Amino acid sequence: MVGAFGDANMANWRGWTVPGIAVVSAIVLSGVDPIAQSPGYHQFADDRTMLGLPHALDVLSNLAFLVVGLIGLRNCVRYAGGPARVSWFAMFSGVTLVSAGSAYYHWEPGNWTLVWDRLPMTIGFTGLFVALLCEFINARLARWLPLALILGGATVFYWYYFDDLRPYAWVQFVPLLSIPLLVALYPARYTHGWMLVTGLGFYALAKVAEHFDEDIYAAIQVGGHTIKHLLAAVACWVLADMLRRRQPRVGTAPGATR
Repeated sequence: MVGAFGDANMANWRGWTVPGIAVVSAIVLSGVDPIAQSPGYHQFADDRTMLGLPHALDVLSNLAFLVVGLIGLRNCVRYAGGPARVSWFAMFSGVTLVSAGSAYYHWEPGNWTLVWDRLPMTIGFTGLFVALLCEFINARLARWLPLALILGGATVFYWYYFDDLRPYAWVQFVPLLSIPLLVALYPARYTHGWMLVTGLGFYALAKVAEHFDEDIYAAIQVGGHTIKHLLAAVACWVLADMLRRRQPRVGTAPGATR
């Protein structure tokens, strides 16, 4: 593990930042009570049926993930290179699959259908995390992608069978918390690193919209959860467009120090 993170990086505090956050957050979560799925989680503000389609806007808004996911996959093929390419491909495969999984869930909200929403989300989060580790820390970390995908999927089934969201929450938020740290602390291998933070910002707005689902619906007759889907899709599009726009920085490789 030390070799994968790079001897030069592990010799100073920067090299320990991301793995330290992952380990400390896992320890903290293991010390708190299990987090059960709220009974009201499946109750959304906008439950209107349109043309026979239940929860129509929450279902149809998932088309945004299909479009963005396909754009991301195309950009992976055309523009992504190096060891991180497969991880980026995994991320946008997850985004594409979310369009089906989330639509299925919102068609008939329940814990079992939610499994098929959350599984592709873990593919997206773990793919993104490994891609960033490859590009900012050490390219050899690409070998951890299969294990990361397996662990991510396992957290969903752990939640389903044991009604405990702690591992799933860890898989979702550790990659997101790592983005600003990686951008701030490590030399960028590519230009347009600011787009990572922009994408994170849109995803944060998506979570805010999700939280205020009912308030947003009362104000504009469109549920906050529908807005969440659209903002999250924008976040993914920003990353897809980053792959298209960015250029390698001369003389910078993952694992180098400032």
